[in-house]
Amino acid sequence: MNRRAFLFSASVAGAGLFAWKIGRASFAPPRANSGRDAKPKSIKIEEFTDAGVSKGLVTTQTIVLSDAEWKQKLTADAYEVTRLHGTERAFSGPYDHFYEKGIYRCICCDTALYSSTTKFNSGTGWPSFWAPISKQNISISTDMTLGMSRDEVSCKKCDAHLGHVFDDGPRPTGQRYCMNSVALRFVKSPA
Repeated sequence: MNRRAFLFSASVAGAGLFAWKIGRASFAPPRANSGRDAKPKSIKIEEFTDAGVSKGLVTTQTIVLSDAEWKQKLTADAYEVTRLHGTERAFSGPYDHFYEKGIYRCICCDTALYSSTTKFNSGTGWPSFWAPISKQNISISTDMTLGMSRDEVSCKKCDAHLGHVFDDGPRPTGQRYCMNSVALRFVKSPA
């Protein structure tokens, strides 16, 4: 091993040890809540029954709460991920290897986000879907944290950070919506 390879390996190992040693749920530095000074606005989302059947588009208001109100409503982990744009540790969330039939709703506002019919095992340690239940219900923006450009996925109704979308998923879309379990609430499909 030459000197350059040794130094690179040592720095990667050191960074990995540092991340492991922190022991926190978030690898990304928290960002300010973008909705702090926002006012509710009118949007259209697609509503779904718990069986995953579309009820059509509805006009509704975005949800804007103070940080104190979000902290009261959410667990500490859900608050860190959804409101501060954190990331739960890989393989730590309950929905990574979870395959019951149903839909996944936003933990903050209950908007339908994903269906179990599009869920797949990506091997990344986070629940992954090849498509949202409706593109009307999510927002995509550019995330420049961690020294790279990624497509961030947020809930359209409450601006909760959900995860990121990548172009390395399976057919038919080729997309991998890599979500945080703590940002989701699973609702089992009625029998």
